[in-house]
Amino acid sequence: MMKKKSIPASKPSLMLFLCQIVSALDVPLDLSQPPTITQQSPKDYIVDPRENIVIQCEAKGKPPPSFSWTRNGTHFDIDKDAQVTMKPNSGTLVINIMNGGKAEAYEGVYQCTARNERGAAISNNIVIRPSRSPLWTKEKLEPNHVREGDSLVLHCRPPVGLPPPIIFWMDNAFQRLPQSERVSQGLNGDLYFSNVQPEDTREDYICYARFNHTQTIQQKQPISVKVVSMDSLNDTIAANLSDTDIYGAKPVTERQPVLLTPTGSTSTKVELRGNVLLLECIAAGLPTPVIRWTKEGGELPANRTFFENFKKTLKIIDVSEADSGNYKCTARNVLGSVHHVISVTVKAAPYWITAPRNLVLSPGEDGTLICRANGNPKPSISWLANGVPIAIAPEDPSRKVDGDTIIFSHVQERSSAVYQCNASNEYGYLLANAFVNVLAEPPRILTPANKLYQVIADSPALLDCAYFGSPKPEIEWFKGAKGSILRGNEYIFHDNGTLEIPVAQKDSTGTYTCVARNELGKIQNEVHLEIKDPTMIIKQPEYTVVQRYSQVSFECIIKHDSTLLPTVVWLKDNDELPDDERFLVGKDNLTIMNVTDKDDGTYTCVVNTTLDSVSASAVLTVVARPNPPFDLELTGQLERSIDLSWTPGDENNSPITNFVIEYEDGLHEPGVWHYQTEVPGTQTTVQLKLSPYVNYSFRVIAVNKIGRSQPSEPSQQYLTKSANPDENPANVQGIGSEPDNLVITWESLTGFQSNGPGLQYKVSWRQKDVDDEWTSVIVANVSKYIVSGTPTFVPYEIKVQALNDLGYAPEPSEVIGHSGEDLPMVAPGNVQVHVINSTLAKVHWDPVPLKTVRGHLQGYKVYYWKVQSLSRRSRRHVEKKILTFRGNKTFGMLPGLEPYSSYKLNVRVVNGKGEGPASPDKVFKTPEGVPSSPSFLKITNPTLDSLTLEWGSPTHPNGVLTSYILKFQPINNTHELGPLVEIRIPANESTLILKNLNYSTRYKFYFNAQTSVGSGSQITEEAVTIMDEAGILHPAVGAGKGYSEILFATSPVMHTVGPTFYKVQPLYPRIRNVTTAAAETYANISWEYEGPDHANFYVEYGVAGSKEDWKKEIVNGSRSFFVLKGLTPGTAYKVRVGAEGLSGFRSSEDVFETGPAMASRQVDIATQGWFIGLMCAVALLILILLIVCFIRRNKGGKYPVKEKEDAHADPEIQPMKEDDGTFGEYSDAEDHKPLKKGSRTPSDRTVKKEDSDDSLVDYGEGVNGQFNEDGSFIGQYSGKKEKEPAEGNESSEAPSPVNAMNSFV
Repeated sequence: MMKKKSIPASKPSLMLFLCQIVSALDVPLDLSQPPTITQQSPKDYIVDPRENIVIQCEAKGKPPPSFSWTRNGTHFDIDKDAQVTMKPNSGTLVINIMNGGKAEAYEGVYQCTARNERGAAISNNIVIRPSRSPLWTKEKLEPNHVREGDSLVLHCRPPVGLPPPIIFWMDNAFQRLPQSERVSQGLNGDLYFSNVQPEDTREDYICYARFNHTQTIQQKQPISVKVVSMDSLNDTIAANLSDTDIYGAKPVTERQPVLLTPTGSTSTKVELRGNVLLLECIAAGLPTPVIRWTKEGGELPANRTFFENFKKTLKIIDVSEADSGNYKCTARNVLGSVHHVISVTVKAAPYWITAPRNLVLSPGEDGTLICRANGNPKPSISWLANGVPIAIAPEDPSRKVDGDTIIFSHVQERSSAVYQCNASNEYGYLLANAFVNVLAEPPRILTPANKLYQVIADSPALLDCAYFGSPKPEIEWFKGAKGSILRGNEYIFHDNGTLEIPVAQKDSTGTYTCVARNELGKIQNEVHLEIKDPTMIIKQPEYTVVQRYSQVSFECIIKHDSTLLPTVVWLKDNDELPDDERFLVGKDNLTIMNVTDKDDGTYTCVVNTTLDSVSASAVLTVVARPNPPFDLELTGQLERSIDLSWTPGDENNSPITNFVIEYEDGLHEPGVWHYQTEVPGTQTTVQLKLSPYVNYSFRVIAVNKIGRSQPSEPSQQYLTKSANPDENPANVQGIGSEPDNLVITWESLTGFQSNGPGLQYKVSWRQKDVDDEWTSVIVANVSKYIVSGTPTFVPYEIKVQALNDLGYAPEPSEVIGHSGEDLPMVAPGNVQVHVINSTLAKVHWDPVPLKTVRGHLQGYKVYYWKVQSLSRRSRRHVEKKILTFRGNKTFGMLPGLEPYSSYKLNVRVVNGKGEGPASPDKVFKTPEGVPSSPSFLKITNPTLDSLTLEWGSPTHPNGVLTSYILKFQPINNTHELGPLVEIRIPANESTLILKNLNYSTRYKFYFNAQTSVGSGSQITEEAVTIMDEAGILHPAVGAGKGYSEILFATSPVMHTVGPTFYKVQPLYPRIRNVTTAAAETYANISWEYEGPDHANFYVEYGVAGSKEDWKKEIVNGSRSFFVLKGLTPGTAYKVRVGAEGLSGFRSSEDVFETGPAMASRQVDIATQGWFIGLMCAVALLILILLIVCFIRRNKGGKYPVKEKEDAHADPEIQPMKEDDGTFGEYSDAEDHKPLKKGSRTPSDRTVKKEDSDDSLVDYGEGVNGQFNEDGSFIGQYSGKKEKEPAEGNESSEAPSPVNAMNSFV
């Protein structure tokens, strides 16, 4: 069975060190060998006199060594001292002190010798000294009387102990005395005062000495210090002198620094190499001096230099000879400086350069023992053999001493011995034992056979081959059963036989063979190596900041070798988690519930396997609102200011950003807190401005990023004295409520602003620009006064002054008010209208005289309405619209007019009271415009070579129709367009039969109306001539494989040449006239179907130009319309319609675009009577229309659903800027519904009916040009609407229910 040994990948250097220590020179204990000291007591051994003394000395050897001791250089016979025993099989001495012995009797220098037949090893000289903790000698301590500002040294002078005691100063209550830059303890234990202050007066300055070895503390008698202040000294002098004497001690004077220790300007210091160097400078002076350290000619050593005792002590650790030099301390205050130079010399006790090592030789071999040491001064080297100076030791012909080296030649078995090397100087000594063991042994491998090593990948692998033999064997390594000897840079071969693979990989797995051979034989051993995957934390915990009482979770997700069993341990601040049920440790996480402040800290996830260990840490910071400030204090009380100070509460890990100060007026508003001011978070005092006649209390609130603290406890109250009011009422106004009065109003002062009791107001007024005296009244604490009997709308000077029982406030400023307004008396004159185009006109008028306005001129209102359309019968209802033009405007623009119509308008002036009389009605007419599209286009009665076209006249002819334009062209089966033919049709026609067409051919038609101004919008339609008179129907060739093009404009060209492409089969059944009416987020899809009854339709759609799959929606029943919902505003979509069960049977593709998202214009009209009546009528019409639709559908009627255009922007209207031609404010008493987004024209040029004449789009939404006039369109569009019935020919077919609904909304 293989034995396993795990080598942590994180500790290769330690393992290598251990492997090198176990060298091939270590002799197995079953072989003869000289003694080796394995354990001994320290050289300077201070013992507790109350306990037994144990002096250790352990050794190994073959045969086992015997032990003996010397004391003070002579043999120590332990058999003669009953108090001394030696442990069995050991050299350790036990001196029994607890049973009557005295430690002092056993003081001395002890040395142990371990001996067997092959030599003798000796220990160091062990100096035994019992510890001492003597009492303080009795002394009479006089009280120290010292003048304020002087320096003082309180001497400790502790008893000499062994080891030296630790000194500290405390009071009678065993509390450490506070120390600072001014007061501190020196290295010698004395307490130094750079300058004394009155608070230093006390009678219990006690120096304590703690002796750690005996765990005892000795106490010096208390020292009394009395600091005499200058004030008390002056009083004492005054009491002993006459009034005529000049007396008085000088005030405390500042003094430049003087060194208290060390004295003089220079001193020296010797320290040993490796020790800690402590240099001290303590200075007196007022102000307290500051100490600074430098090294002359160099820098203080980095990383080893520390400052202690408020920089009075310089500490350099692990000193070396390079630290020798002059160190300068400088004490400085505002009056000057003083310095002291300490010359430091670093000496060195002996230290090893090369210590002698055990030497194993076979008979006839050569070898050397080397002993090299250094120190300051240079140590001397001496050799001993078996504890005897080599000069007097028995001679050995194979041995030759050469200074620090012993050379051995052709050794024999009798050459075995133990040699001691002693290196010493005045500061100490070194002693080392090294044996020479002469043996003849064949190789042996000490590492167990078939040992299994498991190593983490990419880590060093160390395979042991501990061996012994004499002569020293040679070691070779092989891999595998028949592997060759291992060589190369990928391996490291250590002298102790260890094979190191610096970076072990998966392919390093296998069996390795170690072979050891010398001239006496050969031996081999196999070991096995397995490489494991490293353990990793793939999801580490992360730094987290959480608020108090919340929940936090740290993740620790690991990945590990499947053959290793990991354990996960969570630590807090490198210690175990608290025993708290709030801490929930999961498989991959740590969750802390209801987090509190004590949960702050570093959380570490530690993952351990038998081979490696990984960890990851994260800091948890618990933040919360600050704790409330406390200890509020009021100082510096004045009539109009006070100083407030406070102590901040705990900021709870989130810095305080500011403090908010609030006040309570206990006199006028008890219990109500008001904001006073706020200060930065670094400030804890503030001067507050106060008002008279207020009983103040203050509180402070701390603020950090988390929130506001609870308010502090209120401060003490402070009542300010009464005074005249500081201010007068604000917002004084004079506005008449009737034509013959003046109402004076103001904002009353609060009780806080009153500054005293008896608050009143003095109200004064006089007519402006008239030499009148002020009229004044004094009123109680109110906020309004009415002056009656005033002329209509005249200016007044007004002022309101506050007063209380102590007097008046400062003189108030005057304001201008006006008495009441009346309706204007005169209408604007010289009203002129300039018609700009068919939808826009400009109106001018003369301003009315300001005197006739009788109030504040607010602007002019233009009322205008359509009298009749010049191209059709008059409207039954008159719809009046209003435009308001603010200020003293004399012109304005009238947008949204209907072409070819007669209008009337009048103008009225407006003031704060209302409107004046209207100007005489002015009549104007708008010129013709382009018509809207024909209301419908139907193609019926297809034959072999003819089609019948029927159409309806435009809903809005906008003039006298002159003709219709029909364009058409054939479409082949690949949807290419053929030659375009144009026909002009008289305006009074409504049908047309096209003859001489090609049979079984699809045609596309474009149809629009014209006036004298130009052509209107066109509608499109497609139709197919039949194949033969018998009406034999066949599926179309290529049906459903291609789709029509996106709508584009073509030039009207007369062309009668027949098509030049192949004929196609007629389409039957078919879906045609697919139309879309799109809004922002939905679209109405309608179509016409020709084919068998009971077809089940579906609608497919997608984003135009996208390669994504079509989305499919099933149409319920066999209806011919569908609403697509959830569309994206402002996006182009493609759509097509198909029938279930008819393979490849779909309509042509149509493209539409949803409207952009628009803000709704909402006005509350729900309470208007006319609106309620209108809605009732609309609801009735919709119900009737739905009934008609369903009846027609049951009869097989067709449902062309074609959305009306919301509005057509007039190309002649240009946008107008606010400053030179924008429209007035436009309001309509009925059009308070949101603007409706008009549908886009579909790709197949299908007809779109225009919306209602009342669309707000007609009144400004389509304006894109710019006028050069100065008018502005900023008024409100308000007024009454009296609806006329729609004019023109309407479609004879019923619309779909959905479109019918949209037509009325």
